[in-house]
Amino acid sequence: MAEKSIPADVHVEHVHKRQFKHYNIMVIAAMCFASMGMGYSASIIGTTLAQPSFLAYFHLDTRPDALSLISTMNGLFQAGAFFGSFGINVVGDRFGRKMSIIIPSLLVLVSGACLAGSVNVGMFIAFRFFSGMGSWWLLGSVPVWMSEVAPPKNRGVLVDCHSAALLFGYCAASWVGAGFYFYHPAANNQWRAPLGFQCLPVFIVLCFMHWLPESPRWLLQNDRTEEAERVLLKLHDSDEAALELQQIRNQIAVDNTLENSWMSLVTKRSYRKRTFITLGLSVGIQMTGVLVINNYGPTIYASLGLSTSQQLLYQGGFNTLGFGCGILALLVVDRFSRPMLIAGGTAIVLATLVAEAALVASYPPVPGQSQAGLKAALAMIYLYIVFAEFLLDGTQYIYFSEVWPNHLRAKGMTIAMATIALVNIMWLQAAPAAFANIGWKFYLCFIIPGYIFAVCAWLFFPDTRHLALEEIAAIFGDADEIYHVQDVTKLSLEMNGKSEHQEDV
Repeated sequence: MAEKSIPADVHVEHVHKRQFKHYNIMVIAAMCFASMGMGYSASIIGTTLAQPSFLAYFHLDTRPDALSLISTMNGLFQAGAFFGSFGINVVGDRFGRKMSIIIPSLLVLVSGACLAGSVNVGMFIAFRFFSGMGSWWLLGSVPVWMSEVAPPKNRGVLVDCHSAALLFGYCAASWVGAGFYFYHPAANNQWRAPLGFQCLPVFIVLCFMHWLPESPRWLLQNDRTEEAERVLLKLHDSDEAALELQQIRNQIAVDNTLENSWMSLVTKRSYRKRTFITLGLSVGIQMTGVLVINNYGPTIYASLGLSTSQQLLYQGGFNTLGFGCGILALLVVDRFSRPMLIAGGTAIVLATLVAEAALVASYPPVPGQSQAGLKAALAMIYLYIVFAEFLLDGTQYIYFSEVWPNHLRAKGMTIAMATIALVNIMWLQAAPAAFANIGWKFYLCFIIPGYIFAVCAWLFFPDTRHLALEEIAAIFGDADEIYHVQDVTKLSLEMNGKSEHQEDV
């Protein structure tokens, strides 16, 4: 694990009492609807592809190019995700963190309605692209906003709410899809309603958006100091708000003198290190096979000999277990170092894939095969999601948002989301043919590079836990780019007075 060394004249001693107000919890909870929308939108294709009515409507049960079309439905979603990732930076830096959530929410809303109303396979595939664009844009924009409104001591658990909400979206998509499988309307179009439900969470967050605060860091970057001060006083304890205002304002004064071009991410050594860490984490987490197992869950269960109804029920159980473990992850994310969670989580998750590959190889699903072996294989898939969500999923979004300085955070998140999308295009395009042709050997494509990533993460990733976002630059050798500690007593007294005045009013 890389050493965490913060010079004494850079570190600010934040208040030891509770740093946030209940309003901070409320706005994070409201923004979680955007995360739910992303999770639902990304996951609903899993149960949709298992709906006989969907396959029959688009003739995917008879046409010779069905496998290619199914791959395209997933691949084009990720292509849209790649292009949507750039909105995190372009819109988020220019028009605000909130606008970078409003626009993709509208994209998910419109594309969800059009997917539910698709009249041919071309229309469905086209709007999968726009659904992916909006969903992935949200995936990166929401944790950027959350990290910038959360106090240092509780940032991990508050930003991890994003991951928990994503998992709730996955869970809801699974059970809504399974429920409609057992509904048999005369028109045989029960596949449409589950697709339409992805509009609901993003519609709710759009209704809330007027009352949610803009990022105080973005406001200060754009010389809107009074607005930033009001936001911080509403979000955090008054003493903590005073410290943060001074720290952010001084740091932005320094940031404004620094390079912020895309080229600087390669030419400047400390930025290049962040870029490599971001790329490594993006690729490494996907090497655990998480999206392949989620999106092609029914396909995997079918390969184990389960019926369609059993596939949908097991997929629902898989995502429900993931949601439960995502909630439990809130209890540990700020108790262990970030590299420990990333490296250790990856190693444990891959161990379940090793066991899964061995069981499927030893007990192929043929007539008369041992049911004990197949049940053990199903258990490994469930253990996989337990450790993936408990240790890995939320941690990656926290880490992505922490390692980058304020003036480059949106660019860093763009790199992360675009890289994940590109890796997923490769895996999701290859998965149907790979499962059909090489079976359990496909898991080896995740296991070997995944373990290499785990070792690299443990050796080279620095720990950012409990540090203010403005202090993390010192870990990357940028201590000279951080303002030095100043006396904020006067500012604290002024803000305490303003806070008391606001409460009196």
